[in-house]
Amino acid sequence: MSELLHLVSALRRPRLLLAAVRHGLTEYNREKTLRRLTGGGALPAPRRAVQSLLLAEEMQEAARLAREATYSPARHIEILVALIAEARTLSSEAARSERAATAPPPLRAAGIR
Repeated sequence: MSELLHLVSALRRPRLLLAAVRHGLTEYNREKTLRRLTGGGALPAPRRAVQSLLLAEEMQEAARLAREATYSPARHIEILVALIAEARTLSSEAARSERAATAPPPLRAAGIR
């Protein structure tokens, strides 16, 4: 899981693109956006979503750099918004499970059943 989060944090994109992504994060709707990006069906778990979004973003970035006519800045932004939002969800889930794994067992009061 940490390798996925590392890949997301290592992404380097133009400032203008990231500024648009920051604005899009405030309006992110997981159900609507992921359904549109994944072609409908059941919503993937955050880990699976991050994996597929990383691949989709990589293809968009390659198209952007190659200046392909098929490149869509709006789609690239939408993918990056979903990728960052899902990575945040994945990160908070990982932190929650880590805290639960390292938490001491609950204390029992002596003589109370």
